[in-house]
Amino acid sequence: MSAETIAKAAYIVAALLFILSLAGLSKHETSKQGIVFGIAGMAIALAATIGYATRDVAAVAVVLLVIAVIIGAGIGLWRARVVEMTGMPELIALLHSFVGLAAVLVGWDGYYAVEAKGGAQVEVAQNLLRIHHAEVFIGVFIGAVTFTGSIVAFLKLSARIKSAPLMLPGKNALNLGALAAFVALTVVFVIHPSLGLLVAVTAVALALGWHLVASIGGGDMPVVVSMLNSYSGWAAAASGFLLNNNLLIVTGALVGSSGAYLSYIMCQAMNRSFISVIAGGFGIEAKTGDETDYGEHREINAEDTADLLREASSVIITPGYGMAVAQAQYPVADLTRKLRERGVDVRFGIHPVAGRLPGHMNVLLAEAKVPYDIVLEMDEINDDFPETSVVLVIGANDTVNPAATDEPGSPIAGMPVLHVWEAENVIVFKRSMAAGYAGVQNPLFFRDNSQMLFGDAKARVEDILRAL
Repeated sequence: MSAETIAKAAYIVAALLFILSLAGLSKHETSKQGIVFGIAGMAIALAATIGYATRDVAAVAVVLLVIAVIIGAGIGLWRARVVEMTGMPELIALLHSFVGLAAVLVGWDGYYAVEAKGGAQVEVAQNLLRIHHAEVFIGVFIGAVTFTGSIVAFLKLSARIKSAPLMLPGKNALNLGALAAFVALTVVFVIHPSLGLLVAVTAVALALGWHLVASIGGGDMPVVVSMLNSYSGWAAAASGFLLNNNLLIVTGALVGSSGAYLSYIMCQAMNRSFISVIAGGFGIEAKTGDETDYGEHREINAEDTADLLREASSVIITPGYGMAVAQAQYPVADLTRKLRERGVDVRFGIHPVAGRLPGHMNVLLAEAKVPYDIVLEMDEINDDFPETSVVLVIGANDTVNPAATDEPGSPIAGMPVLHVWEAENVIVFKRSMAAGYAGVQNPLFFRDNSQMLFGDAKARVEDILRAL
């Protein structure tokens, strides 16, 4: 059996394992199994690719490839061990940038292997040469957009730059102009490929990727991470065409399509236009939070909060990114167990974009051994708030903001939120009165049935546990 036949068989097995991995990751109960399938598929894919690619090359090339794999694996293992769950969104965005950069480099390599030699003395049939031109150009464009877009997402998520959307004059015209330039350059490159055109499309794509994500506000960043995941998949698929690697094409298509579908679902959950978000906020004008005077807020301490919980018949906990930052999920899980032992009905309400990554809160709560059956999605629990004694808002802000429903001029107007203000009592855990990630003041803090519990969320929950 030839090396090529063995590699193709291994690619089929790896592709099936990747599909099984996606299926497993769709449920809590099978998620570990899904991860195992994914790891096994990638191990097989790497072994087959390295074995096939090094069959006719010099020994020094094999050594260099092994060294590169070892270095990459070492960095990956190190980052996986040290990254906090709160740092996972920006890490994922950064990893997407690597995929985009790899696609750009593969595209440029394809150009120098074929187009730079005039299509001569290479194994590309003349009738397919123009298809190769298009593959190079499109692959470089998608990869460059993914690269700079992911870098900007990383900078926003890690608070290295402001999360507010960049509103350049005529920003929509700039995006459309960049796309029109790409189409025109592609047509010319397919007919007469040249290095200058490749440099031009790389520059246009890098600028477009930066502007697309910079133009999207912090409230939509979870969708952006999912969208960039889709972009990285299509960039990988484009590289697969250039490298004639069927597994890379299949894997890229799986990632690209699943990321696009997840982005679409999240946009529906947030009442956002899918086209608008992926097009850098196309058609959305800048809005700023008003300076409305909502009155004075009221404060509460841990002991009084414990008294409210002791007398409560039902409690709903709505976590947000602040809970993740404070690593408060473990004392929150202890509080949940203690209240349930007292006969209190305790449940969790999870907004679709709680945190800065899809499923972020679910993972944190599962990590703390909170039972799956009391962790409910927003649509499942929103109608229950009027019959709830106490709501604990732990580190959430924009996802519980009544301005989304009550103030048409708000930057988050129309975004579905958890209706926590309908409960009898609302306790908001926050470090200060600062606005949330979307930069919008929250009228919830000033309502008559709301009280603020200031300080580190983990410390305050531990204080409540001691008081109980």
